[in-house]
Amino acid sequence: MSCFGGRVSQDLFQNCCNANSLCEFNGDLDCVSSEPIYVQKVFDAARFNLQGMKTVQNQVFTPAVPAGHRVKRVIDIRCKKSFNPCNIDDDNNLKLDVDTTISGATFLQNGSGEYLGVIGPDGTYSEKILYADTQECDERCMGTPIFGTQHISISGNVIIELDLLLCDNCNREIVYTVCADVKIAERNQPLVLTNFFEICMPSTIDTAFLPRFTEFSNSACEARLATNNCGRDLSICNDGFITANLIIALCVTCEKKIVVPVQLCVLSTGYASAPTQQNPICTTFPALFPNSIRESDTEENCRCREDVNEDNNCHDHDHEHKNEGCDDEECCPKPRRPQPRR
Repeated sequence: MSCFGGRVSQDLFQNCCNANSLCEFNGDLDCVSSEPIYVQKVFDAARFNLQGMKTVQNQVFTPAVPAGHRVKRVIDIRCKKSFNPCNIDDDNNLKLDVDTTISGATFLQNGSGEYLGVIGPDGTYSEKILYADTQECDERCMGTPIFGTQHISISGNVIIELDLLLCDNCNREIVYTVCADVKIAERNQPLVLTNFFEICMPSTIDTAFLPRFTEFSNSACEARLATNNCGRDLSICNDGFITANLIIALCVTCEKKIVVPVQLCVLSTGYASAPTQQNPICTTFPALFPNSIRESDTEENCRCREDVNEDNNCHDHDHEHKNEGCDDEECCPKPRRPQPRR
């Protein structure tokens, strides 16, 4: 239950939440208008799936198995990446360091030999500016192919959890979970995955902006018993701790993109608005975004003066001009013209 009186989920016992839908469309095309936006267009992209493998012998799991119990079977094995949100430089965090070299084009550099980075959609300097002589392909109205080599260095830890079915001397069964923090590789000796790719870039001559190169990766892990046999791969030490022989698979998805800044015309139903959590103290609140001004909202097209409240209900304050120029059905859906500050 939210402290503002709004329920996060329909289920009171649900620990997750439902996101609000900020955009709605009633199916009426009269509510749709064209809007220019200045964005980055993806000119070409290539995606790759890579995998690495790590074998672990006699990995110790904690906590210890209760005295008088034996392992009957393994119910489930889970693997997840280790991540410390309080320290992103923690050596135990599973990290992917991608080193990419390009053939057929160059990344722009400054006088100090540093690559020029620009801000991408993620809000960080994740894009590099590309340049190549594209004149030959420009004359044929085609893109210019470039080639690259990538090396992905994987280091850090993963967390493995085992759900065990234990049985005591009275044949009573319980589910018991043990876990271990497993080192994949050190930062100075990482696990390296190599891949080659080809991607297409647009013209660099007839444009105001040079194309940009960006890449991003994500990793997942899977674990299994080395021989898929509980009796061979699991053992209980004298102190009750479980040791296991495991095979850990590292699954990596990497994508390369060529993006260019463009101005597009899109169809829009208006600005998105987040639902407001009511506060009983204040009567009015300031706006966060300016009103959308359209040519059809000018005084020449509609001479009646109206106010639109929060529920989009129309209130006519100028009755003498009510039927001159337009009627209420035409004026009501249109937002009021922005007024000068007093």
